Amino acid sequence: MMKSLILSMSAWSSVTVGVADLDEALNLWVGEFGLQLIAQREGEDPDLARLWVLEPADIARQALVGTPGEESGHIHLVEFNEPGPAVRAGAQVFDLCPKNLDIYVRDLPERHRELQAAGRQFHTAHYSELTAPNGVRFREIHMPSHDRLNVVLLELLDAELPFTDSGYAGVGPLVLTVDDAEREKSFFSNIIGLDKLSDNILGGPDIEKMIGLPSGAALDVSIWGKSEEPFGQIEIVEYRGVEGADLYPRARPKSRGILHIAYTVRDIDELTALLDRSGIPWTDHGRVDTLPVRGQAIHFQSPAGLRIDAFSE
Repeated sequence: MMKSLILSMSAWSSVTVGVADLDEALNLWVGEFGLQLIAQREGEDPDLARLWVLEPADIARQALVGTPGEESGHIHLVEFNEPGPAVRAGAQVFDLCPKNLDIYVRDLPERHRELQAAGRQFHTAHYSELTAPNGVRFREIHMPSHDRLNVVLLELLDAELPFTDSGYAGVGPLVLTVDDAEREKSFFSNIIGLDKLSDNILGGPDIEKMIGLPSGAALDVSIWGKSEEPFGQIEIVEYRGVEGADLYPRARPKSRGILHIAYTVRDIDELTALLDRSGIPWTDHGRVDTLPVRGQAIHFQSPAGLRIDAFSE
């Protein structure tokens, strides 16, 4: 299959995160991480409700935050009236779902000390420092956050990135745990048109200890996007040697946590034709005006069940 040339952006523009308290979420993303508050919207939102098949009154407040000057990797925070359960409530590390938001940081040891001093908790006492099989050196640590959201603080030791004054930038990869990595890789390559930036099998005692896996388990990990665009990437993870529960059906408005992503495309008709040829169902929502993006809107799903909204002016 020919790779898609439809997308006008090399990365997803925004990831939607359902929240119970927008002020709490903004305290983290804007107050502590220093991301830019790009836009806000109060009260009912008929267009967004139509896109998500909700009642307008289901939506209470919204905010869009992101790295200053960047057009991708934004976070669309939506506070629902009477919000549902968290997507990752009670989840095992290897359960299938949109799992993590990877936030780039400058000087992870210092950020770790600052956040601990501010009362933030972490899944492990110390950060990990590793070199991937492809030679990429990185540090990371996982931090639980609002609405059962798992935030990964990620320092790429050999990369230059546009950080906020507080030392953060995001979102880099959105991490998806899936039961069939090859099927998901084919989708993001052939339908979305992304490039494979890395593809590794990670295993051994250090990985098992870092992630909390049983002996003999391993990870098939690949990152998809464009080499010139560090934000709004996709990281596909298949845990081998363990079987996780499928939590993707939970990732729907009005749930809390990571719900879906949005892309901007050049030609929505060309995209729907590609989806039809590929046997992928899609839903037409007409023209909508939402906080992250406006235009003709459709949605469809990845093989694992991640919802993808696509917009064309």
